[in-house]
Amino acid sequence: MELSKNYLPATVEEKWYKHWMDNGYFRSEPDGRPPFTVVIPPPNVTGVLHLGHTLNETVQDILVRRARMSGFNACWVPGSDHASIATEAKVVDMLKREKGIEKSSLSREEFLKYAFEWKDKYGGIIYHQIKKLGCSCDWDRVTFTMDDHYYQAVIKVFIDLYNKGLIYRGARMINWDPKAKTALSDEEVEYKDLQGKLYHVKYAVTDSEGKATGEFITIATQRPETIMGDTAICVNPEDERYAHLKGHYAIVPLVNRRVPVIFDTYVDKEFGTGALKVTPAHDINDYNLGLKHNLEIVDTLNDDGTLSAAAIIFVGEDRFTARKKVIAALAAADLLVKEQEYTTRLGYSQRNPDTVVEPRISTQWFVKMADMAKPALDAVMEGDVKIHPGDRFLATYKYWMENVKDWCISRQLWWGQQIPAWYTPDGSFEVAATAAEAVQQFAKRNIIITTAELIQDEDCLDTWFSSWLWPMEVFNGISSPGNKDINYYYPTSVLVTGQDIIFFWVARMIMAGLEFKEVKPFSDVYFTGMVRDKQGRKMSKQLGNSPDLLELIHSFGADAVRFGIMISSPAGNDLLYDDASCEQGRNFCNKIWNALKLLKMWEQRQSADTADVAATDFAVRWFESRLQEVQTEVAALHKDFRLSEGLKAIYSLIWDDFCSWYLEWVKPGFEQPIPAAVYHKTIGFFEQLMQLLHPYMPFITEEIYQQLKVRTADDILMIKQFSSPAAPVHATLLEGTLAKEVISSIRDARNKNQIKPKDPIVLHIETKHDNAFKQIEGMIAKQVNATAVNYVQEPVPGCITLVIQKDKFYLGTETVLDTAAQKESLLKDLAYQQGFLKSVENKLANERFVQNAKPEVVEAERQKRADAEAKILVISESLKSL
Repeated sequence: MELSKNYLPATVEEKWYKHWMDNGYFRSEPDGRPPFTVVIPPPNVTGVLHLGHTLNETVQDILVRRARMSGFNACWVPGSDHASIATEAKVVDMLKREKGIEKSSLSREEFLKYAFEWKDKYGGIIYHQIKKLGCSCDWDRVTFTMDDHYYQAVIKVFIDLYNKGLIYRGARMINWDPKAKTALSDEEVEYKDLQGKLYHVKYAVTDSEGKATGEFITIATQRPETIMGDTAICVNPEDERYAHLKGHYAIVPLVNRRVPVIFDTYVDKEFGTGALKVTPAHDINDYNLGLKHNLEIVDTLNDDGTLSAAAIIFVGEDRFTARKKVIAALAAADLLVKEQEYTTRLGYSQRNPDTVVEPRISTQWFVKMADMAKPALDAVMEGDVKIHPGDRFLATYKYWMENVKDWCISRQLWWGQQIPAWYTPDGSFEVAATAAEAVQQFAKRNIIITTAELIQDEDCLDTWFSSWLWPMEVFNGISSPGNKDINYYYPTSVLVTGQDIIFFWVARMIMAGLEFKEVKPFSDVYFTGMVRDKQGRKMSKQLGNSPDLLELIHSFGADAVRFGIMISSPAGNDLLYDDASCEQGRNFCNKIWNALKLLKMWEQRQSADTADVAATDFAVRWFESRLQEVQTEVAALHKDFRLSEGLKAIYSLIWDDFCSWYLEWVKPGFEQPIPAAVYHKTIGFFEQLMQLLHPYMPFITEEIYQQLKVRTADDILMIKQFSSPAAPVHATLLEGTLAKEVISSIRDARNKNQIKPKDPIVLHIETKHDNAFKQIEGMIAKQVNATAVNYVQEPVPGCITLVIQKDKFYLGTETVLDTAAQKESLLKDLAYQQGFLKSVENKLANERFVQNAKPEVVEAERQKRADAEAKILVISESLKSL
């Protein structure tokens, strides 16, 4: 078959993915092999893959494919998350926009019907993208966090934790998203530093009997729209300015509510005016002060962020509109003293990034976290669960786990698992899976009631309360404990995820695994970095700087995209994405493709004559050792999850060592045959290179592997098992390095002296170690077009002089030589070596470096000094000969 000029990814990718799927190569069932289990961090069913997902899925596929090729029973479970807040918002918007239906006009069952229809319509988009990327997931195991078995598992866990006393219901100050109209956990609030304003407002003072004293207290507030909810003014008991106000009251502006002046050391005397307005319904610290001083709670906000009837004024106005009107009213009443610029931190909803979160007192369901956090902390700190890179994230993980707060798990939504709590008309409740079970539990308390009289809690559970069960319930480990899959695949092998959900998901999964399976959920956690654009900005829809994955694949091919995102992504570090990386990947594909085309040309030019094998014998031995060296290096890098470095090592091996050097060294002359033994050895090398690269770039490697020779139907690269590489021959590697340096230097010298490649030269080598060149002299001669190689003990006049390492090379040629140019070149080399020697000597003269550096580092610097001194001596002697 005639090969195309360049690699054409589209047809190759479609062909091979279908072949792999049709033959079940991604499927996994328990057997006698050791399992390698990965569960995909379930992306939101609402979305499409962004580049962060692309990096995440690529890393997982690399790990899974390499494990599959290393004798493991690899099982990669795909799935998606129902994403309660985000999905419900999209469904509500769709109903209003497309059907003119308000959520409030629907029953829960009607709304959920629309939600599942929406999920069925859009839920498959993300799986299509994952497949286009080449991910080798077990598509028979796709799991969704609202699947029936998963729903049952979540309810089962809720009831279990409630019965253990680890879940409770109570009124607490929580974070409220006015747009989604739901509670949020602390971890779902993202804080931003902003430039705001402090408004200084006067409160009239009265005595204990309510008589005006003519005095005012000035307070500073960032949120004047909450003034109507004030129920006290608080000052520090040690602040002499306000000591005379004990037993006095203040009048809340605009609503004329009389509130007490209270004293508490919580107030900072130096901040603002030293007086604090206390609004227990709208600030966590004020709430705590209110509990301590038994203050009234006045909630002036509705769930949508508008002012409630309790505000008395500006009822129904949006909170930020109300802020402007309150400021204007205060100014009109001569109660606004001044406005002051002020840097502050505001909390925004993670799910609705444009929405400022409101602190709000609300009755919600909570999980007690402290008891579960302790074993999860120990598992990581003692190394049972290893974090990569640990140096960056261990301290963060430890701090959060030691300071963990109770988790608010109820959400005022319908899309999600409905809380299994059943209420009687008077508010009594039981937690049970069904109404019938609740009736039985009520009966034990001598409460006789029917199922028809019970009302189930309207709220659903936080999405993370379902996803923390993910490594277990994808194998039905909660809903059907002890089944063969959970017993075989759990605990999973490695979790690959983003650092931004270390607390939302990673820590909670460890807690859940230890609580419900009494074993860790995974052995290793690999944190990918944040994908940013080349200006360093986080990719986002708002900035419009995130490229579309399918468009990238269409432009460059899936392998090139995988290459582009992996080549610049060391573990845990942010990466700056640029299309140039994908272009580099595409160029790499074409480089490999051209190597295939070259070998196909040689296929018809094989010679059974072994007489000329000797000329390429060293090249074969050298590349075999080089391949073995990189195979061992890549295995070690994978073990340490240094996947980007692994790709760089393979890239250099293929592009430089194989294509640029080895193929040149074994290439037959014009219209000359290639020894069959060398050809078949080269084919074998190419196969091993494609196997090594396959986890990173699966499509082109499979295609080339199949093109190299006729194969049986079951000879498929993606399941071809790695063999343990032999130890490389160190001496051969050194000889290869020497050969490359000599050839490069001689070619450079020919070019500088305008000696055409077709013009022959005679090469004279002045060395004390001629044995080092015996193995490579024939190959060097061929590569630099030398008719002879001679070994000499003194300079050869009339030649181009080179210094390579510690040896001198003389290039004899018929071309008239420019001695001045040679001298200039040698002087440049001398100046460089002298500068290098000086820098090394300065380092060795530094006592702190010598004392603190590792002995092998110091010894390496001493060796550099010796090498530089030897080279300077050789260059100086060469200059004398000129």
